[in-house]
Amino acid sequence: MPSLSRDDLRRLHFIDALFSHVTGHDLYLAQQIKDAIAFSLTELTARTKADPDSAERYDAAFNAAAADLLTRFFGQSPRHGFYHWDASLTSVSATPLFTRMEIMSGLKHLAPFRESTLLVTNLRPALLPASQRASTRRRRDYAEALALIQDLAAARTSRRNQLQLLFL
Repeated sequence: MPSLSRDDLRRLHFIDALFSHVTGHDLYLAQQIKDAIAFSLTELTARTKADPDSAERYDAAFNAAAADLLTRFFGQSPRHGFYHWDASLTSVSATPLFTRMEIMSGLKHLAPFRESTLLVTNLRPALLPASQRASTRRRRDYAEALALIQDLAAARTSRRNQLQLLFL
């Protein structure tokens, strides 16, 4: 395997963690999935090489493509529940009230399944936008949102059910 950049290595381990049930933590298989996602983003890759400042857009598109692939994979499994919440859909999505509503809705959807995955995407960019300074208040809001989601998942999931909580 050729030498990977720091970002490529991070993406490889990200894919390995997301698709561990498929890859069995085999980095070669994870590399195949990563390459397939990167191939689907070929045009954006070319733009990123021309303009290194657009790397953040590439990361967001890569994460969205991986989340979409995960959604399609779990959508076909009748025995494994899956719920995806994108916190950046609206400007108020990541506020505590709407966060609680979305997570409770997701947990209600996942309740009948013994094994399930709750995927939360774009929570960090919604609460800590790159275009604004990461103030103490914004960092505190982000930490509180993470704690709220984890606490709700722990309190509202039956002991006999296995819930994977993923944050992208």
